[in-house]
Amino acid sequence: MAYSVVCLPGDGIGPEVMAVAVRVLTALPLEVDVSEQLFGGAAIDAVGSPLPKETLAACRRADAVLLGAVGGPRWDGGLVRPEHGLIDLRRELDVYANLRPAIGEGVDLLIVRELVGGLYYGARGVRENGTVFDTCEYHPSQVARVARRAFELARGRGRKLLSVDKANVLDTSRMWRNVMNEVAKGYPDVELRHGLVDSVAMQIVMNPGSFDTLVMENTFGDILSDVAAGVTGGLGLAASASLGDSGPGIFEPVHGSAPDIAGTGAANPAAMLRSLALFLDHGLGENELARGVEAAVTVALDQAPTPDLGGTGTTQDFADAVLSYLTAEVAR
Repeated sequence: MAYSVVCLPGDGIGPEVMAVAVRVLTALPLEVDVSEQLFGGAAIDAVGSPLPKETLAACRRADAVLLGAVGGPRWDGGLVRPEHGLIDLRRELDVYANLRPAIGEGVDLLIVRELVGGLYYGARGVRENGTVFDTCEYHPSQVARVARRAFELARGRGRKLLSVDKANVLDTSRMWRNVMNEVAKGYPDVELRHGLVDSVAMQIVMNPGSFDTLVMENTFGDILSDVAAGVTGGLGLAASASLGDSGPGIFEPVHGSAPDIAGTGAANPAAMLRSLALFLDHGLGENELARGVEAAVTVALDQAPTPDLGGTGTTQDFADAVLSYLTAEVAR
């Protein structure tokens, strides 16, 4: 039976890097049924919504969702923004655990970010006196499930888990820390430590190699995962996987839509391909294929670096290098 994969190319360079991902995916020894749906700004332009009903229905039926990029200045200031579609899709699929690996010289850390709660999903509004508010809200059950996922992932890595919070100030963080301690009782083989977000941010910059697996709430995870990407090569190389307990995961690069280089052939597809590797690993359990794609990306970064990395390679040059490596590996 073929795996059903829904592709959401989105905006800017999204369609270009998605085309590379599809090219690589369909070259692998897998049965896949790939379809494409409108999403983001492109969907706003076409039907007035960043997440059309047809797109959401297709995603719910799929085994996995691959997403390119959303947003751009042409939709700034509108009542409906492309990013609203992404937030809504995460909530609708309940992909509560966002995995953000950061790998570089002497660094191999994994940030597990709670993705469907906290500040981005809490009550918000404007009071009569003009005060604007956004509320960070969490239920203990939301914390417990992402804690369990983080402990399981840490168990498969270095068996060290750092829970990041702001428990010296925030009630939500104090609850978060209590729940983490309670869940830890079921994982005696994993060492749990706690850290304050500001201190951890500094340590990621100064000594990123000291970290293994980290878990944190939504806003902290959004910020610290970009910091970790910055010290290991930048957002152009950073991938992510958003997972739930059932239904499809969402696999997407962390970079933006880069409208300034869209259509020039200069887009770096490394992050999209690393997201494809996360899909193979966490979405399908095809671990060997995932490692093969990761290795191919590493080779392509050396052989056909794109302009953002100081090279002259095009998006297609990079794709050719990846496929050449994979073909040679299969022939061995």
